[in-house]
Amino acid sequence: MDVSHFPWLSATIALPLIGALAIPLIPDKEGKTVRWYTLGIAFADFALMIIAFWQNYDFQNSAFQLVEKYPWIPQLGLNWSLAADGISMPLILLTGLINTLAIFAAWKVTNKPRLFYGLMLIMYSAQIGVFAAQDMLLFFLMWEVELVPVYLLISIWGGEKRRYAATKFIIYTAAASIFILVAGLGMAFYGDNFTFDMVELGLKEYPRNLELLIYTGFLIAYGVKLSIFPFHTWLPDAHGEAPAAGSMVLAGVLLKMGGYGLIRFNMEMLPDAHVYFAPVLAILGVVNIVYGACCAFAQTNLKRRLAYSSIAHMGFVLIGIASYTEVGISGAMLQMVSHGLIAAALFFLAGVTYERTHTLMMDKMGGLAKVMPRTFAMFTVGSMASLALPGMSGFVGELMVFLGITTSDVYSSSFKIVVVLLSAVGVILTPIYLLSMLRNVFYGKQNEELHFEGATFDLKPRELFITACLFVPIIAVGLYPKLVTQAYDVKTVEIAEHAREALPVLASEQPNNLYAQANETPSLNDSNMNE
Repeated sequence: MDVSHFPWLSATIALPLIGALAIPLIPDKEGKTVRWYTLGIAFADFALMIIAFWQNYDFQNSAFQLVEKYPWIPQLGLNWSLAADGISMPLILLTGLINTLAIFAAWKVTNKPRLFYGLMLIMYSAQIGVFAAQDMLLFFLMWEVELVPVYLLISIWGGEKRRYAATKFIIYTAAASIFILVAGLGMAFYGDNFTFDMVELGLKEYPRNLELLIYTGFLIAYGVKLSIFPFHTWLPDAHGEAPAAGSMVLAGVLLKMGGYGLIRFNMEMLPDAHVYFAPVLAILGVVNIVYGACCAFAQTNLKRRLAYSSIAHMGFVLIGIASYTEVGISGAMLQMVSHGLIAAALFFLAGVTYERTHTLMMDKMGGLAKVMPRTFAMFTVGSMASLALPGMSGFVGELMVFLGITTSDVYSSSFKIVVVLLSAVGVILTPIYLLSMLRNVFYGKQNEELHFEGATFDLKPRELFITACLFVPIIAVGLYPKLVTQAYDVKTVEIAEHAREALPVLASEQPNNLYAQANETPSLNDSNMNE
């Protein structure tokens, strides 16, 4: 069989789903066989992704690759349409890595293991579908399917307030999904050509007011997923109550679905409306950075502090998308990949700490470095990566975003100065709340109510392996960012150029002075305006 025509993306979506459906047929009383089976399916799917992209993906081609299109429900105009490009390919690989490690992290689940591992595989499959879908209706279906496993994972295997957190999660995210459906239908029905094909939707010329409405709908939907202020409040509750494996996937993959949507739909497909909203995204990014950092200070719950840290880091994604520069958009992509790895590592280590101490309240911890030195060392590495220590991926991502916004010739100098200075405040606050977290958990006097038995409570080989699988790419990308950026550099250049085509005419219509004047950006205005 010619492997070039093999349905690689369909296989990566189908394998976890079929594997989940087969779990009830496995004879297993204690769940040991099921967990090995689930891990094998997850690893096989991740390996399949690597083979597919290694053999068939051209990094120098910005077009969609591994294209598959089959009629599914013609009466609804729904096609099974899949493809990957520089924006989706790194996130598909990130999905494979994080989900595989999350399943390995959930090794000790004994409560309804069949259901737990089945939900993990279904969620795995749907997340790949979100990043690979090229049909708007298929994208929406995959987006919805992904919500149900997350809700059940939190409500069944979560903490004391799990039902409240799960209900809040499903209300926020399901309500936001309606905006995706409505906006997608608006794009599909407009014009003479009714279609859900995302490439064709991006080629349509929409009236200005309609495009602004569609952009607003997508911004609300993806803003909830990305935890943009003020749609962020579900995230700390979900993280605070979710099991460790659920938190790894929440922070590592689910937030990135929002960033992916903003780049794919709002910026790439609706560039005219993006001109009006780009300054808003930059401002919201600054708010996320400063607000998330300040709120992190107030948290005594370990996982809630990390959750607010995630909110702050997503602000850099917004600023990068708003920058209109290749380096800024590339920085937003790298920040998503980097944060996915770092946050997954930190939430996994938080889960390990909770498993040993049976508490997430930092004021009830203290002195854990003596009995959990390996955990302390790994937590320190993760915190250093999160606070953007040079040599780690977080530093490169944030630096590229700063360079992108500061070198942008689109905005006025005063606007860029305000964005950079306020964002720098968040950068300064980040090491303070992360280092204070380490101090509260690992330094000081040990809580006498916590009973340990030497090194048996420290990281075990399986747990060390999981952290190593996350820290190795964090350090590797920090030292050699091209490992990731080469996957999407050609695509981000194309998106930036396409988005900038809308600037010459529309920027002059803005009622504010956030954009640079025509005499400041002759390359964007003079030649095009004369034409």
